Amino acid sequence: MNTQRLLTALAMMAGMALGAIWYAKGEHWSVHAEAPAAASAGRTPLYFRDPSGAALWSAGPKKDERGRDYLPVYDDDQPAPEPEKPKQQADSSRKIIYYRNPMGLPDTSPVPKKDPMGMNYVPVYEGDDVDDGAVKLSPGKIQRTGVKSEPVERRTVRVSVKAPGTIQLDERRVSVIAMRAESFVQKIADVTTGSRVKAGQPLMDIYSSAVASAAAEYLATITSRTVGGVEMYGRGSRQRLVNLDVPESVIAEMERTRVAPVTIRWSAPRDGIVLERNAIEGMRANPGDVLFRIADTSVVWALVDVAERDLGNIAVGLPVTVRARSFVGRTFAGKIAVVYPQVNRDTRTVRVRIELANPDAALLPDMYVDADIDTADPAPVLAVPDSSVLDTGSRQAVLVDKGEGRFEPREVKLGRRGGGYVEVRDGLASGEAVVTSANFLIDAESNLKAALKGFAEAGASQSEGASHSDMGEHK
Repeated sequence: MNTQRLLTALAMMAGMALGAIWYAKGEHWSVHAEAPAAASAGRTPLYFRDPSGAALWSAGPKKDERGRDYLPVYDDDQPAPEPEKPKQQADSSRKIIYYRNPMGLPDTSPVPKKDPMGMNYVPVYEGDDVDDGAVKLSPGKIQRTGVKSEPVERRTVRVSVKAPGTIQLDERRVSVIAMRAESFVQKIADVTTGSRVKAGQPLMDIYSSAVASAAAEYLATITSRTVGGVEMYGRGSRQRLVNLDVPESVIAEMERTRVAPVTIRWSAPRDGIVLERNAIEGMRANPGDVLFRIADTSVVWALVDVAERDLGNIAVGLPVTVRARSFVGRTFAGKIAVVYPQVNRDTRTVRVRIELANPDAALLPDMYVDADIDTADPAPVLAVPDSSVLDTGSRQAVLVDKGEGRFEPREVKLGRRGGGYVEVRDGLASGEAVVTSANFLIDAESNLKAALKGFAEAGASQSEGASHSDMGEHK
């Protein structure tokens, strides 16, 4: 008997606690056993809620962990709607186009409807679904997705063309020393391959019978009592020495001393590096034999191979920055001197010559280098960041920020790319704002909106067809 009284008391306390909970939530329900039974007769519940008041719901009958049945919730059991806000009052005067699923699913309805969880479908008003293709996002969604916009401005688009190449000698700064008559090498100075020489520095002493004969004839002419004072008579003899490539300093010394040397001292014709030494003491040199080859490396060439697709962006005179792989962090400045008029059929590249100053001889022949050709047009153009462009391959578009959460997809025509920006030749005006981040999310929202609109139009047409068929049956 005591146990029965205890159970009765506990049941009464649980009922009072449940009534207090619903009262605190503003749900003035009467806790009577007879009311639910009477109210549930002949009605279908919208959903079932957790009996303990937790935020748990079910579309059908269910039991909780303690084995208690979930409580049914009917249409008239819903809490009273909150007072309409000014925006909602304004919405009531606007035309509703369709109703969309509150969970964002691709499901629409031309009339008010509830989903399986009992949530009302969200109305889409005429102002929220414009035909210009714009997408409207709430401030909260814009903040969560990290949407950022940037105004369209005129700027210089720097298009950098990169090409590999090698260092080569300037062909105009290479000299060879070769005999023009049969000669013998009497003595060689302390000069070897790789040595740096100065212009006029002695290289070797040469004996040549042809040179000695021409020198004796010239001295006889200029020392003659008859014609020695007449310049024109000695001109031919002097020219013969010049034709034999006798250095000018040797001829001047003969004119001063009036003595014909037995051997002729050959000197370096320019400053540079000895690239080749073929002279050996005592050797016989035939006409045309190259004894020394000297190159001036103060200016060198960088011969780079530019891809055929970049040929239209380069021209003679453009500045170039060259980096040698041997000197990390160091750059050499130069300009394009020649664009060779031939395309390599195997590599589809064009040879380009760049002249570089090399005062400290750091750049050596056949050294690998990388050229960075600056093809920037000094005239500023309308440009947007690379990240703002939605490129499908055949179509390029950007999202224009219209303000108040509205974004308009717009097709554009693009030009050159470089420096993180791309030129816009058509489709945008200066000052318009374009989306630079999270534009793919907005594009996905736009596609979803188009799909929902298609579902709505299909549903409306089906409803209209059904109404016409009903009218025909009534007739």
